[in-house]
Amino acid sequence: MQNPNSSPYRNNLLIRMNPEDLSRIAPHLQFLDLPRSLALAEPGKAGDFTYFPESGIGSVVVPSTTEPEAEIGLFGREGLTPAAGVSGVLSSPYHVFMQVPGAGHRIENVRLQAAMAESVTLRNLLTRYLHSASVQVAYTAFSNATQHIEARLARWLLMCHDRSEGDDIELTHEFIGIMLAVRRQSVTTTIHILEGKRLITASRASITIRDRAGLKMLAGDAYGIPERDYEANVGGLVTKE
Repeated sequence: MQNPNSSPYRNNLLIRMNPEDLSRIAPHLQFLDLPRSLALAEPGKAGDFTYFPESGIGSVVVPSTTEPEAEIGLFGREGLTPAAGVSGVLSSPYHVFMQVPGAGHRIENVRLQAAMAESVTLRNLLTRYLHSASVQVAYTAFSNATQHIEARLARWLLMCHDRSEGDDIELTHEFIGIMLAVRRQSVTTTIHILEGKRLITASRASITIRDRAGLKMLAGDAYGIPERDYEANVGGLVTKE
């Protein structure tokens, strides 16, 4: 593993790679901007690239022709996307896109898979990340099935905050509604409740986190266990603590 303070990268997976593994993929990494709404994977389509974000926040969303779309996964500089590039499947049913703009690296899947075939340590690191991402998905399902909207929003804001540079997050009420699969009016009402508890401050296009400890209490068991799983199996912090 590289020294995080000396690494030229900000993506934690690239930082955690040992020098030999990084040398296998570094010549094939292409740096690029990741603007808001950029599609990184489309349902049922074979993608060509795997992305390693260095900033910004992306979403993994289940599309539907009859029901609202629902987010099942969130990622930023701690991870990669889409999982199909690592697992070797040809395509997945998910829509993966950037919800907060950023930048990062991409690599052709054939290059990444060739490097994984040559290195057990690289393969182990990336599959451990996929495990942690699956834990996050499981706890999203738990939160959606058992928690009221205030707790669900608190958890989601904490996850976005973890992947943001500061305390301000560029999020509109409409977009939050899509991510939580609820009506925009429900989002607005819930945001006012969290503001009344002095947990956040909201404007039309952004939310400022004021009290992380209060949001964690509200989020309950749905937040924290996936983050600790990531730290145990991948290494490095995914949270701001």
